[in-house]
Amino acid sequence: MTGMQTRSYSSRDTIRLGYVPLVDCAPLVVAQETGIFEKHGLSVKLSRELGWASVRDRIYQGELDAAQAITGIAFALSLGFSGLRRSVAVPMILNLHGNAITLSYDIDPEQVTRSHFKHYLKNHWRKDRPFTVAATHCCSSHHILLLQWLKMHQLVSPEDVDVIFLPPPLMASSLAAGHIDGYCVGEPWNSVSILQKKGWCAATSSELSYHHPEKALLVSDRFMEENRDQTITLVRALLESCQLCQDPIFRSELIQILAMPQYTGTAKEILDNSLGAEFDGGNRRISAYEFHIFAGPEVNQPTIQKASWTLSHLRQAQVIPETSGQSLSRIYREDLYHAATS
Repeated sequence: MTGMQTRSYSSRDTIRLGYVPLVDCAPLVVAQETGIFEKHGLSVKLSRELGWASVRDRIYQGELDAAQAITGIAFALSLGFSGLRRSVAVPMILNLHGNAITLSYDIDPEQVTRSHFKHYLKNHWRKDRPFTVAATHCCSSHHILLLQWLKMHQLVSPEDVDVIFLPPPLMASSLAAGHIDGYCVGEPWNSVSILQKKGWCAATSSELSYHHPEKALLVSDRFMEENRDQTITLVRALLESCQLCQDPIFRSELIQILAMPQYTGTAKEILDNSLGAEFDGGNRRISAYEFHIFAGPEVNQPTIQKASWTLSHLRQAQVIPETSGQSLSRIYREDLYHAATS
């Protein structure tokens, strides 16, 4: 035999499914812990990943068959603008919302108004560095939402603000140490800073961009092509899990599952702040009714509109070149979603 031997998939294989330990990995871990995958005849091995770069790299290298992912990774890989090019599919959206912008208590909440915050930073900033905020990845909704919030406050130039990128688990500790002044991240990392009295919530993602897509199921091209039926079954199982995650009666059990060391390993009181009826934002309390949306009308379908939201904002942020293009329906696979729901 000559050349590189490629792996041949079969329906007996275990699906290697990656996730990042955040609250919105819930559909994957709930499907595993409650037996939903097994009920649908799937053998799934969950793989805890360090962050979104790890998810991207391991999908590209063929070390994962599918993963929970920020929606921008689908475009990064499909368009190859990060130097890694591989065809991937998004057969479903896993959730909407779930993010927030948290600022240090070094910044007075009363000063953060649209008409005043830029003036406040210009005249009263005493640190020997610019106002510095972090997002999780250049291709993430966190980056998009953070840029929207900064633009709202007319903070658009390097002289106004320094935007950096950090993995989610480093956000709260970096804020507490004074290395950054704020961040946009998914839960539970906003609640960590808030309940430690180190930060306060300046905005939730639902307030910034109502019903924006958050995490997607990303499937590698080879697995999808050789295992179309398994891909559809995986979507069907995760849709059932999303429904369970959305059920208020299940929230207590959901918190117990997410608190397990192999998942987020986060204290239950922190998860309760994120997934309970009310979100304590430090300076205000917010109804958590739409803080996390895992299921509901038009939530999980991978529509062209959802794809366009991500792609257009990444182009505006100059993360993806304006000239890049590919048929969105080749990435966002509504056909696979409809096959799973029919």
